[in-house]
Amino acid sequence: MTLPWRGPGPGRPALPLPPQRMPLRRGGLWRKRWRYVGAFCDQLLLCAARIQVGPLGQTFWVVWDREERRMWERTKVLVPGARGEVWTEVGDGNGLVHHAEDEGSLVRIESHHPEAGEVRAFLRLGTGEWVETVCPNEAGQYVWTRKRADVPVDCDVRIGDRRWQVEARGMEDESAGYHPHHTVWSWSAGVGTTTDGRAVGWNLVSGINDPAERSERAIWVAGEPSEPGRVSFDGLRAIVFDDGARLEFAGECERRREENKVLVRYEYRQPFGSFSGSLAGGLELERGLGVMEHHDARW
Repeated sequence: MTLPWRGPGPGRPALPLPPQRMPLRRGGLWRKRWRYVGAFCDQLLLCAARIQVGPLGQTFWVVWDREERRMWERTKVLVPGARGEVWTEVGDGNGLVHHAEDEGSLVRIESHHPEAGEVRAFLRLGTGEWVETVCPNEAGQYVWTRKRADVPVDCDVRIGDRRWQVEARGMEDESAGYHPHHTVWSWSAGVGTTTDGRAVGWNLVSGINDPAERSERAIWVAGEPSEPGRVSFDGLRAIVFDDGARLEFAGECERRREENKVLVRYEYRQPFGSFSGSLAGGLELERGLGVMEHHDARW
């Protein structure tokens, strides 16, 4: 078995990987897994996620109204077996976070916001090319992930008496593995259009699943993914590529949390907004929307 591995393609490692069940603990480390979806358009920027660390979990969602410049969000801690406020209609039947169907998966949000009232959203994700990786880490274990960006997302979102029915472009992130007890990473995902009219999406990371080759880094151009070289993050202001390209970020809203739980302690910043500048390979952006993140977790 040779790691890192990047697919699709032959040689997938003979390890417990989704859609198989992965042990709750391995090598003294809890299994961490999540499913995160984002959707970005002129009217809204939003995300929804379901996360589990060992036996504990949480769901969260964020909606940013770009016209009224207002953000709604909720985080709910889950007891084992609870559905929470975010789940996927297909998959393993329990709303778990990994290996949703490639076509027609429907992510649902049902919540009550203390100011806005009832919240209900249906996010139907279309098709797109996955990039799947299995990467080793310094803890002697491995992390599996698969991601795709610039996929169509049909959004029907209700918050109180407001409703948006919009077509967006978005991304999916499904991850599961045995991360080191202390993991620090920066990440970005987004969608956009180049100055020559091509649709693009990206998934860029530093600090996790980022070997020099066969990493989870990917840029999709007209639906086809390729792997750029390593990137560095200038805080949450920009991403710098190894060929000198620079992707600038202008935040519009930010989800920020600090938690100190039994199994997890973390500091987390995740702003949403617009991008300008260029991606690796001479891809100049006409416009771009998406998310940045910095995460410092002890788990």
